[in-house]
Amino acid sequence: MIFIDNEDVNDPRINLALEEYALRNFNPGKDYLLFYINEPSIIIGRNQNTLEEINFNYVEQKGIHVVRRMSGGGAVYHDFGNLNFSFITNHDLKSLNNFGKFTTPVTKILNQLGVPAELKGRNDVLVHDKKISGNAQFSTGKRMFHHGTLLLNSDLSEVSKALQVKMSKIESKGHKSVRSRVANISEFLDTPIDIESFKNLLLKGLYNEGEVFQTYTLTEAQWQDVYKLRDEKYGTWDWNYGSSPKFNIKRSKRFPIGEIDLRIYVEKGIITDFKIYGDFFGKEPVETLEKLLIGTRYEKATIEELMRPIDIEDFFGLLPKEDYLNLIYGEDS
Repeated sequence: MIFIDNEDVNDPRINLALEEYALRNFNPGKDYLLFYINEPSIIIGRNQNTLEEINFNYVEQKGIHVVRRMSGGGAVYHDFGNLNFSFITNHDLKSLNNFGKFTTPVTKILNQLGVPAELKGRNDVLVHDKKISGNAQFSTGKRMFHHGTLLLNSDLSEVSKALQVKMSKIESKGHKSVRSRVANISEFLDTPIDIESFKNLLLKGLYNEGEVFQTYTLTEAQWQDVYKLRDEKYGTWDWNYGSSPKFNIKRSKRFPIGEIDLRIYVEKGIITDFKIYGDFFGKEPVETLEKLLIGTRYEKATIEELMRPIDIEDFFGLLPKEDYLNLIYGEDS
């Protein structure tokens, strides 16, 4: 097995691009191991509706990355206290969906450290019924990767804040995450350990399993290819938000001017239909507002820009524009 040196990159867009690049371009006759630690980020499952998974306002305020991965499963929070591992190997039917094959070496090392970890259910590693690791897989048909998280010392309060949806959203065909009780591995260790030492212990443990490791360092040309993949895929709104399944949104609120009830239909991140109902009084027909947003991204900044020249009082009376914008794309009251 060959260990891929990611050169301590903490940008999740680059790390996920590196993982895909290695999967598709590295020697198909070899097995690879990649470790990476991401700065605060939410990593969305391939088949999920991004907006159904995140607290958008909180994520925006905190500058938390939101990046979609290639594998299925649920949304997860990454930070500097979480170590990610990825095994890249040839696809075969015995390996695909065989989570135990890939998690067993990891749980064995954790048990040697005094952490009674075990794979339970389909893809979670638990300690005393608390999740310390989630796992997922992706296959091209010829090559596959199995990747997972290891919560060493994550800020678990941020997990709940960043993944707590604050909008009364969504009837969606996306795969909704089921939140699990989580814990940090550090809670079960007798002696505190930092994440770099933890990573090295895992590597040493895998060495002791009889694997002969060598380290692979990417060339400058290969890094340029990784950056290109980041720019064209993992750093784009189209992949991270626009790839969400079709969903419908119902948003209603009673204001002093009356009730406004919005029905918003979104497909691949684009508003395909927009309806306004309510008992308000306005001078201009709301059909003008409805048509304005059809065909645009369901994205806060884009909607705000389109609404900038609009005098909202023409349609609803004495209603602040900010209140209307928050109704389209904001937290519940």
